[in-house]
Amino acid sequence: MSDALTIRIATEADLGELRDLMALSIDRGQAAVLTPAQVVASRAVMGLDTQLVRDGTYFVVEDHGVPVGCGGWSRRVTLYGGDHSTDLRDPALLDPAKDAARIRAMYTHPDHVRRGIGRMILAACEQAARAAGFSAVELMGTAGGVPLYAASGYAPIERADTHVEGVVVPLTRMRKRL
Repeated sequence: MSDALTIRIATEADLGELRDLMALSIDRGQAAVLTPAQVVASRAVMGLDTQLVRDGTYFVVEDHGVPVGCGGWSRRVTLYGGDHSTDLRDPALLDPAKDAARIRAMYTHPDHVRRGIGRMILAACEQAARAAGFSAVELMGTAGGVPLYAASGYAPIERADTHVEGVVVPLTRMRKRL
């Protein structure tokens, strides 16, 4: 990991840059593991959930002030999906005594992969969820993200592929005890 990498809580002023980063991550980053049709279909279920920013649970990693990664955690029921995927969203709050916190919307700029950015975000999310009283975290892993999550101690719970206009987008629900 470079000494130039810093992590902070995202603000509403970051939204435009975060959307651009996510688009690059989906379009270029997922291209190595998905077909072109799956990349297009992924846009329907991936993207920015501004509730995470409003909740103060979304992080941005910067390299010399330039956003190169982002991701967050949530105490809400929603497991994945952006503002545009309203059918996937449930703003109800989770109970830390019985529910797992959610790791959400993890993206790394495709020119900055393999620098520890994903692990940096996961560590910040896990620490914050633990401090909020959660003893476990869950996430919905994309084909590109599953190897990172598995290497970080997340175990698959189930395959949860989604279908977008006849195209299968591979997803894996994963969990980790904190």
